[in-house]
Formats: sequence, C-alpha cells, structure tokens
Amino acid sequence: MRELNLQEYQPSGPYRLSANDRDALAQVAKVNIAPAAGEDSAYILTPGSTIGAVETGDLSVLIEPKIGIPQVLSLACYAIGKVKFQPEDFGFQEECALPDALAIALTSHARRAFARGLLHGYRTEEEALYTVRGRIRFDEQLRRRFAVPLPVEVRYDELTVDVLANRLVKAAAYRLGRARLRSTPARRNLSWLASMLEDVSLEEFPASDVPAVRYDRLNEHYRGVVELSRLILRHGEFETGRGAVQASGFLMDMNVVFQEFVTEALRDALGISSRVFGEKSIPSLDHEGCIHLRPDLTWQDGSRYVFVGDAKYKRIADDRIPNADLYQLLAYVTALDLPGGLLIYAKDEGEPRKYHVRHAGKRLEVAALDLSGTLDDALDRVDELANKVLALRYKARGTESVLVPA
Repeated sequence: MRELNLQEYQPSGPYRLSANDRDALAQVAKVNIAPAAGEDSAYILTPGSTIGAVETGDLSVLIEPKIGIPQVLSLACYAIGKVKFQPEDFGFQEECALPDALAIALTSHARRAFARGLLHGYRTEEEALYTVRGRIRFDEQLRRRFAVPLPVEVRYDELTVDVLANRLVKAAAYRLGRARLRSTPARRNLSWLASMLEDVSLEEFPASDVPAVRYDRLNEHYRGVVELSRLILRHGEFETGRGAVQASGFLMDMNVVFQEFVTEALRDALGISSRVFGEKSIPSLDHEGCIHLRPDLTWQDGSRYVFVGDAKYKRIADDRIPNADLYQLLAYVTALDLPGGLLIYAKDEGEPRKYHVRHAGKRLEVAALDLSGTLDDALDRVDELANKVLALRYKARGTESVLVPA
C-alpha cells in the first residue's frame, strides 16, 4: 500500500492519484486537490482542519496536526471531560499516526486504571428463575403465570464488570481496532485491552450521543481512560462505500476540537455554567424570522444577551481576516443589539485587532489563541481572552470592566 504523509494546511508535493482516490480524499478527508502544473494526473494536496488517517484503494494517507498530537489530545480531553493531561501522560512517540497514538494512550491509561482490577458496579436484572433471588415481582408473576408457582419473576441487583465505564473503553478499543494501525505495539496493546474486557458487552455509541460518566471516589481513577474513550467515540472511525468512493479511516475535525476547548476553557475562566455560556441559537437577523443565527459563543445574563463571539480554527496569513467571518460577527451583534463582538482564531501570523463599523457603531474585535506548549500554557492564555469577553460584557451592560484574577 502506498503511503502519503501530509500536514494540516500545508500543500504537498505533486502526487499521482487515480480518480477514485482523488475523489475519496476530497470527499472524506476534506483535502483540497489542485492539478499540478505541467503534469498529467498529478495533484497538489492541501489538507484543511481534518487530521488523522484515511485508507482508500491502495492508498494510505496520514494527515498530521500542526500543533502535535499530544497537544491535540490534551485540548480535546479537557474540552469534553475537564481532565488535564500533560504530553508525557500519553506514552507514545511524537511520530506516531493519530490512530496508533490513541491506541497506545488508551491502553496506557487502561493499565493504570485496571491496576486495582476492573471497575465493578450493580446492575438491576429482571428475569424468571426457578429459585427466588432478590425480590419477587408479584404483579408480573400474576400477569404471566397465574396459579403457576415456577418459574418465579424476580428482580435483583448483580455485581458485574459490565458497567458503562468499561463498555465505553471496550467500544473505543473496538473502534480503533477497525482502523489500519501501522504500529505493532499499538495492535498488541489493543489485543491486551480486548482480552481484559472479554466479559464486558460490546455496545455501539453514536458519535452524537456518547454518554458521560459521573465520577466519585470509587471510580475517579478511571477518569483518564474513560475520557480518552469518549474522545475516540465522539470523533474517529468512519467507513464509506457510496458510489465510486470507497474509504475508511479515523479522523478528527480540529474545528470541533478548537471550538469545544475555547468554550469550556472560557466557562472555567469566567466561572459560569453551560446553561448561560456556549453555542446557542439567537433571535433571527430579520423581522420575518427567516435568517437564523447560531454563534459558537453567547453569554446570556437573565433575559438578555451580554456577549457574542465565534471561534475559528483556520489559517489567517498576511494579517488578512476573512471578510465573511467579520460579516458573520456583525450579523450576530446586530441581531442582539450589542456594541461589539469577538472573533477568536487559533494563533498563526495574525495579531489581535479591532474594527469599528461605520454608520453602525459596532466594534468587532479579533484575538488569536496560541495552542502551543502544554495544556496549562493554553489555559493561561485563555484567561487573557476571558478579560476581553468581560470587557465586552460590561460594555454591553454599560458598566466598567472587571478583570479575571491572574
């Protein structure tokens, strides 16, 4: 199988591709494909914000993130479970492909969690038995077996390893196992994990509905492996066979990771809940209610909105902010009748700036969040963004800004 190594947002050298491979990369991995000048059937490949691995035909493509896989996983796991991973917590080398890195990280955290034994919990069972166990379900006994003494309809609690936390880990391991792993240690680790969870049910969790686990003193040691599992299940594996496009792989959308991280980190820095801060549909731009708007970031204080913003994970080179993003933010602040709003980009070459809109009296601010370094470094920089959010909020309320303590 031919292997191509690409990097997020970086154009590649010319590659010769079949029509099917070209269409699969464009459709599934969202790779921008342009013909190479002066060559037939050769293309320049430029990935967008999607990272991971794709297999199609005899082609295996890796798309590496620009900030490094450890940073990506740290940001993503914090966003979905507020778990603070450091780069050394994952146990893999930087040059690993994303699916292999996740397999190694998952089993590394599973070994720590399983060191005390698999997590057990009580599960309520209802069945018909020839001996009494737990409580007799008299209503069901009379309805199903009137005047027949055996079997007996009973309800009882059984201590089992087949609990949600273990099912999430097994589902994540199974999903990674269906991807083409290049690393022998990654495949070996997944085999060990599968054998450890042999008595746990294999359940499919749709990416849009991966349940959260409530932690307490009995299962806190499972937090790392469970949140990694939830990350794998929320992003990850796919397979498509529509028409001429045949492809499979494991991908993550950095747009989603960035938006979720910024939202969760700002909530923590500002000390507010998801009920009042986050993505939400707002009043339409027009009186007829036809132009619907849904910003990434809104802050609702009682019955009124006091802040609106958007998080954009895209490349902004040469200090040029895309006009479409500014128009979008202007629509948000106009619909909510706010004096200003905030655009947050992943840091590249662009510097923070402000735009004052003529005839509208609106101020559009642009800030960049540097994701390099450790998770703690990124969270420290989010505190600076939180101060900008507070400044806009208090301007909307007509009061002075209060800064987040350092």
